[in-house]
Amino acid sequence: MRERIAPAGDATSPATGTAVRVWDPVVRLFHWTVVAACILNLFILDDGDPPHRIVGYVVAGALAVRLVWGFIGTRYARFSDFVPTPSRLARYLAALAKGREPRVLGHNPAGAVMMLALMVLLAGVCLTGWMMGLDAFWGEDWLEGLHETLANAILVLALLHASAALFESWRHRENLVWSMVTGRKRA
Repeated sequence: MRERIAPAGDATSPATGTAVRVWDPVVRLFHWTVVAACILNLFILDDGDPPHRIVGYVVAGALAVRLVWGFIGTRYARFSDFVPTPSRLARYLAALAKGREPRVLGHNPAGAVMMLALMVLLAGVCLTGWMMGLDAFWGEDWLEGLHETLANAILVLALLHASAALFESWRHRENLVWSMVTGRKRA
């Protein structure tokens, strides 16, 4: 069964719409864990110090749980529900360019691609961070550079993701940030 989608600017008022559970606790905990971890490791904690490494391992664990949850979790958490085909992504982007993108209860195709890209970058930064602690890679400048580049790419994409969430919140007249706190969206 496909989710209900409504065109941008749909006449349904947020006050009259029924709230439905979209984001389950695992998805929300993963999201906010990654947000907090990125803020800590990019701006607060010193690179390579034990707290920085611990936060990295927490992210690796959260990512592992989220990957499993992507196959066995609730409807909107499953990769099968939101990973778009190239043609579906192209149609969505074309509609977005015209200001006619549909409202989607779960991840829209562009948001799904962003989420997957962020997950790949998170896996890469976790892997390179772990590798830097191995004797085989001790002091390797290329590895440290790659780790830093991946972390900076996460920052750029996270800022783009947050901007897109704010834009979509405005376009569809619903607070997407708050829905990632409560788990609920307008039906």
